Amino acid sequence: MGILWKPFGFSRILFKVESCRISESESLTLLVWRSQIQKLSRAPGIFLWDQRKRFSVMPEIETDQRDSALFSPPSNVRGMTKLDRTAFRKTVTIPVLKVRKEIVNKLLRSLKRAALQRPGIKRVIEDPEDEANRLIMLDPYKIITGDSFERAELSILKQLNVNPQISKYNLELTYENFKSEEILKAVLPEGQDVTSGFSRVGHIAHLNLRDHQLPFKHLIGQVMIDKNPGITSAVNKINNIDNTYRNFQMEVLSGEENMMTKVRENSYTYEFDFSKVYWNPRLSTEHSRITELLKPGDVLFDVFAGVGPFAIPVAKKNCTVFANDLNPESHKWLLHNCKLNKVDQKVKVFNLDGKEFLQGPVRKELMEQLGPLSKERKHSVHIVMNLPAKAIEFLNVFKSLLDGPPCNTELLPIVHCYSFSKDPNPAEDVQQQAGAVLGISLEACSSVHPVRNVAPNKEMLCITFRIPAAILYKNQTLNLENHDDPPLKRQKTDK
Repeated sequence: MGILWKPFGFSRILFKVESCRISESESLTLLVWRSQIQKLSRAPGIFLWDQRKRFSVMPEIETDQRDSALFSPPSNVRGMTKLDRTAFRKTVTIPVLKVRKEIVNKLLRSLKRAALQRPGIKRVIEDPEDEANRLIMLDPYKIITGDSFERAELSILKQLNVNPQISKYNLELTYENFKSEEILKAVLPEGQDVTSGFSRVGHIAHLNLRDHQLPFKHLIGQVMIDKNPGITSAVNKINNIDNTYRNFQMEVLSGEENMMTKVRENSYTYEFDFSKVYWNPRLSTEHSRITELLKPGDVLFDVFAGVGPFAIPVAKKNCTVFANDLNPESHKWLLHNCKLNKVDQKVKVFNLDGKEFLQGPVRKELMEQLGPLSKERKHSVHIVMNLPAKAIEFLNVFKSLLDGPPCNTELLPIVHCYSFSKDPNPAEDVQQQAGAVLGISLEACSSVHPVRNVAPNKEMLCITFRIPAAILYKNQTLNLENHDDPPLKRQKTDK
């Protein structure tokens, strides 16, 4: 069988030709067919040519290039800066199938592909001409005529004695029937990026709008509230995160100004004032990853704890946790969330600068944990430093932090330090940054875990390594090129 095809518009005309010997009379017939094909090629669709049926119309197959204007909002909303929901009214013609009302539910199960799927639109409506019938809305991109149904669909229609003839129905679309990205694409200047995603923090939608979107910010905020159940406030970040308290200024774009919120992450509940603390829902997987590295009895020092997304899950594993944050608001909500999740007896909370925390409570506890009795200790010590913009600078505090003879290598603390990188080789860059602060090479004794892409050409990573004894203890000799600590393999989680 040979296949001839001819492109036109966004469709393809396919001709399937059965291999056969052609007589002189049949050759003349072919010329007639070619003439008919040229006429038919001006109509959208796919045409099959076989021995039983000369021509039959088939549904469109290139859906990625199909015309989407049918379900786009009216063109007159372009440039709108104050949301006018009434301006989104539009009437479109939809194919419908008439069926007896008693078989509607059974038939719908077999017409999932063909049925119309649009927000807020009923797929089945009453037939205004016959109350015994119902009209099933069909997808106009998939169903053009009765021949557009697939073989299995035609079979069920035949079984249920349903005429596959397609009727037309004028459907009125309103603001409620359009998706948020469709609305914003129609409103914003043509060709510009559309914001349809956001970080959800309880009832708050946190956006990070670009400059060209700012004239439409209040409209965008309201659309986010309208189209996302449970969202009652939309805010936009208007400056970078403050490195001291890790919070940022924000503007309420639409909805209520209440920033007191409650979130659920990895089975734990956190409450806080989002305008005064740092919270990033995109770090949920990372919080879980670190938690899984620790085993019951282990010790965690959380240097920049925030409201507790590392400290609380780790404490629930029967670990001892020392959690610190310089921001008084974070400290307040950290205490609150420890009680809320019933781990307040397992977490010691501090409100100190990171350096003071490391040189004070952390040093004191490490001296006890790694002292003469440490040989009997079987648990691990972990230090989490989640302040990507500055955490690597704090590694300098570990130099000569402890006195006395060094403990066994396998008992030395494991550091999980976060950083940003814009380097083409971010993992190597972070290793070099951390190594430069400590004065050693970490390439052979650390692992780097990619956390997330923050922005184009900007990555957030976590470097994990065991602090060398020659760095951690005073009066130790260190070979900068090849210190004695073995390479730290990527740690396996409990799962």
